[in-house]
Amino acid sequence: MEIYSTLTQELRAACPGLEVREYEPMKNHTTFRVGGPARLMALPRSEEEAVAAVRIAAGLGLESVFMGNGSNLLVSDAGVDAFIVKAHDGLGEITRTGEWELTAGSGVLLSRLANFACDLGLTGLEFAHGIPGTVGGAVTMNAGAYGGEMCEAVEQTRYLTGSGEIASLQGEEHDFSYRHSAFSDGKRLILSSTFRLAPGDSAAIRARIDELMERRRSKQPLEMPSAGSTFKRPEGHFAAALIEQCGLKGTRVGGAQVSEKHAGFVINREDATCADILALVALVRETVLRETGVVLEMEVRTLGPMPR
Repeated sequence: MEIYSTLTQELRAACPGLEVREYEPMKNHTTFRVGGPARLMALPRSEEEAVAAVRIAAGLGLESVFMGNGSNLLVSDAGVDAFIVKAHDGLGEITRTGEWELTAGSGVLLSRLANFACDLGLTGLEFAHGIPGTVGGAVTMNAGAYGGEMCEAVEQTRYLTGSGEIASLQGEEHDFSYRHSAFSDGKRLILSSTFRLAPGDSAAIRARIDELMERRRSKQPLEMPSAGSTFKRPEGHFAAALIEQCGLKGTRVGGAQVSEKHAGFVINREDATCADILALVALVRETVLRETGVVLEMEVRTLGPMPR
């Protein structure tokens, strides 16, 4: 479309240092390693570039689609006819903003944030170390593991609206619930979040991080492309246990497979397509519903036109 050419020209004129890519393969930007081309992608390295990119797009009547590390994202094989603003690698600063507070840009990997806190003797983010996402994505979905969730530590979040205005949320305004926040509609780009932690012993914190990472390595297929846990935890049940109970471990559709190591993970076993993954997800959901009466809901966000 002509509008994307105009947007590209305006972005490059206004922000000479901004990296802008046309027809960028989304499989290079998701941990599933799946997805066709995005019509236009901007990779801002600063808040100023992010603000400018979103404002210029809004001025042309284009909505921006926001993403981080792509660790909870399944993109259509047909790609995305949209303007993608990717925060990962940019917006990557971490600062100590109080005795027990850290503020991190939305592009900061959770592993780096947890290590930073550990080095300062601050506890409360050990659970997040092994989650393969960024601060922005983790806050958006209230990511959690091993009994911890982002909502327990997040105090404030600064964000960019779809029109390019900067605002912030405090405390309960985040509307956190299980794998949900006020940002779940994808219409705002998180710029940074402030975390309220607690004092602790660095050696004990590191030991806890190492313990949780060893549990992950022994139980999860970290060596294979995936988007982590494919399904939300159904009330009163565990998705992986239900899937295994139904004999679905190792089941394949095309290049997609229910992990033999952890049934809660659908993995890209061998050049899987988005269609393969969705067909396998549908098979799992139908089988579990038929045999157990439990409805499984996808935790992974989809982007672009999905096959029916």
